[in-house]
Amino acid sequence: MRAALLLVLMAAGAGARERLANIRQLTNGGENAEAYWSPDGKRLIFQSTRDGWQCDQIYIMNADGSNPHMVSTGKGRTTCGYFLPDNKHIVYASTHEAGAACPPPADRSKGYVWAVYPGYDIYLATDEGKIVKKLTTAGGYDAEATVNFRTKKIVYTSLASGDLDLWTMNLDGSGKKRLTVEKGYDGGAVFSRDGRQLAWRANHPAGEQMTRYLDLLKDNLTSPMKMEIMVADADGKNARQITNFGCASFAPAFTPDGKRILFASNKHNCDGRKFELFVVNTDGSGLEQVTDFGGFTSFPEFSPDGKKLVFCSDKGAKSRYEFNIFIADWKE
Repeated sequence: MRAALLLVLMAAGAGARERLANIRQLTNGGENAEAYWSPDGKRLIFQSTRDGWQCDQIYIMNADGSNPHMVSTGKGRTTCGYFLPDNKHIVYASTHEAGAACPPPADRSKGYVWAVYPGYDIYLATDEGKIVKKLTTAGGYDAEATVNFRTKKIVYTSLASGDLDLWTMNLDGSGKKRLTVEKGYDGGAVFSRDGRQLAWRANHPAGEQMTRYLDLLKDNLTSPMKMEIMVADADGKNARQITNFGCASFAPAFTPDGKRILFASNKHNCDGRKFELFVVNTDGSGLEQVTDFGGFTSFPEFSPDGKKLVFCSDKGAKSRYEFNIFIADWKE
């Protein structure tokens, strides 16, 4: 009886709390992450290591998981694909001009660190994969771009200032503007739907931790294990920190009404690799845990109609490094 009940609960999507219903898995195998909706809600763009590729490439698939196909060049490493408002073009970051091979992985002898590859630049392409324009040309890392469909602005992370700051630009790469100036990492930014607010992950260390941050940056590395969620006006003004867990909180996404932020965190074990989704008001109040899968769950984004949520998780994975894309109905 207990085994039968367990099977029923698993089939119903047990592990998610009251916010998610009708959970569906869209990919099956490989490392799939950072899935984001097209403006019409009919497609998803995501990054994936699959089909014999040695590092991430950019793919597009239908919102039901059908017809996944690669739209990046197949050279170098890619990250952070996003649709443009016209539903015909995309942006993503790639190292392919710096070399056809995958750049070497981060040096983990320095701890759990991420590589901020200097070969990353942001490219504008058609949704069929034809590169139209290179949008960034400054030396060093340029990546993590997302787009506001209403204001037609791109926000991204760049090392153009010598530090990892948030910048905005127009869809054609013009009008670049630096938003953050505090020393430390600012990245993974997203706009609210009305384009009036920004949320992002940040690490602004002090003392010995600042020395470590700067030393890692010299080697094009950064540590992701101490990140907090920040919120500001769309121009970077009135910035405020809304989490204070001392852990790794990242991948923020505004709820459709712009009043709350969904994000991933390992707040229950700051040194662990288990991340769940949480939602919080933009003033930092009303924290609520959304998932309880017991592994890694992150990169949430609401569908254009606000009714569905896409996210990445190792829920039900058959191997250690398997991550899949899921969608679920959002219960408000």
